[in-house]
Parts: sequence; C-alpha cells; structure tokens
Amino acid sequence: MRAGLDWPGLMRAGMQGLRLRPEEFWRLTPAELALMLGDPGAVKPMGRSRLEALIAAWPDGRKEDGDGGR
Repeated sequence: MRAGLDWPGLMRAGMQGLRLRPEEFWRLTPAELALMLGDPGAVKPMGRSRLEALIAAWPDGRKEDGDGGR
C-alpha cells in the first residue's frame, strides 16, 4: 500500500517554515514545494572539517623543477 502525502507536515513547512501565504502554498506543485524545502537526501556541501581531512589525507607534493606544475 502506498502512503499519501503528509499534508499537515507540508503545510507547516510551507506556511510556517517558508512563510508562504495559504494561497501561495496551494498554487505550488508538490515538486515546486520540494525544491523550495530542499532535498533531505541530497549530498550536503563539503564543510571545512571535511576539506581539512582530505587535505591531510592527500597532501600536495612539492613541486619539482620542470614538472609543469603537475
């Protein structure tokens, strides 16, 4: 059995979280509302701590003369 949309939750997110007026909320398609709310399953941008961990794991080597910067 397929579950329906959580309309009370979506209305709270749209009208309280996004500060949409009811008429603005009801004019949106579910896809537009999802885009405005953001995709919780999307990959998050890399934060500073993750960048520093990658730098520590994969440090740049010393540039050798004549290597063209590679």
